[in-house]
Amino acid sequence: MAAFLANLRNTVIAGFVLAALLFVLYWKMQGFDQATFWPFFVRWCHIGSGVMWIGLLWYFNFVSTPTMPKIPAELKPALGRYITPAALFWFRWGAMSTLFFGLILAWQNGYIGPAYTLDASDPGGSFSNPKVIDIGIGMWLGTIMWFNVWFVIWPNQQKALNIADKYPGLAQADKDSAARTAGMFSRINTLLSIPMLFAMVAAAHLY
Repeated sequence: MAAFLANLRNTVIAGFVLAALLFVLYWKMQGFDQATFWPFFVRWCHIGSGVMWIGLLWYFNFVSTPTMPKIPAELKPALGRYITPAALFWFRWGAMSTLFFGLILAWQNGYIGPAYTLDASDPGGSFSNPKVIDIGIGMWLGTIMWFNVWFVIWPNQQKALNIADKYPGLAQADKDSAARTAGMFSRINTLLSIPMLFAMVAAAHLY
């Protein structure tokens, strides 16, 4: 068992196999209903992607950044060269897949337009549906956070850490400036993640 779990690929595959067995159990007990299952499947992918994204965002802000000053100087290069770039890969693609599956879910359920307009486009009465307004706020916060990841945090981290040797000749002052910008927008995303999660959960359970 220890040897099996030591391999991440095998562990992840086993997790999906167990999920597939749960699907078979659902199928046997209730029957397969496409109208119910596919929106559920997209929601499952959306939530799983969100766990990866926000989990890494909070790792950076609650663990990595506060701990960095305590790390001996001779060990810090290993973090910037190996661990952080790998975490940033899953971080940015977690953000992308969260947005992707979230948009599909909103389209499947028919609220993508009303949500992004905060219910202004509702023919039954603008700004009259608090649930749609709430999910819309959550979607806008998530979209802003996604934009920050891909167009601010990631490009500046590439500069700060010279990821994939893309900026080999960049001056140290420019690297430091890029690191500060990436860190500031990461903190902004941490701030936004709290009301974003509240809005998403509230839309599903408070109305």
